[in-house]
Amino acid sequence: MGWVSNIDQFWTEPSFARFLQRLASFSRLIVFDKRGTGLSDRVAVEQLPSLEDRMDDVRAVMDAVGSRRAALVGVSEGGPLCLLFAATYPGRTAAVVTFGGYARRLRAPDHPSGVAPEDRERFIERIPQEWGGSFGLAERAPSAIHDERFVRWWGGYLRSSASPAAAVTLTRMNDAIDVRQVLPAIRVPVLVLHRRGDRTVPVASGRVVADGIPGARFVELAG
Repeated sequence: MGWVSNIDQFWTEPSFARFLQRLASFSRLIVFDKRGTGLSDRVAVEQLPSLEDRMDDVRAVMDAVGSRRAALVGVSEGGPLCLLFAATYPGRTAAVVTFGGYARRLRAPDHPSGVAPEDRERFIERIPQEWGGSFGLAERAPSAIHDERFVRWWGGYLRSSASPAAAVTLTRMNDAIDVRQVLPAIRVPVLVLHRRGDRTVPVASGRVVADGIPGARFVELAG
């Protein structure tokens, strides 16, 4: 489900629970926490999984639950994860939906739509001091920043999802992702959803994903 997660905590937030219940009303819903986060076994920081490791973990989860083929939904860095899986295992991928995803996060000479590296460094520097409070909420859910109940839930969600050190390492790993070269190889239906005012991943980064995949559909959402 993105950067860090805890699948138990998903169900304790009513809006999140409604979202999952809606998905489960017309499909078989499979969710999991990536290795080293949430309810998955904790690992040493230096053993946190690479994007390729996470892709293999998706396949392992599908095997474990008897899912031969699935539509993959990836939020934030879950987007490039699902795209890499689709390019590598097309026979096991029915479709891909990304929300707020990207092919490359950081700005580069050949990728002007990315996030400025210095902005990401400032974000990373804040993690050890601010983890477990309202950290990151202003960018991800600005309408909820003054909702005390939601802020408490968010802080608990972060604390139960990963340690501050793991969050720093995962953030740096996610900032190194670049799957642009695999986009033309994807041959499954792809829906790219992105909010116009996304404060963490510019909407232009979503357009890069859709433009790079044959037949992909891009939907820009308000907000």
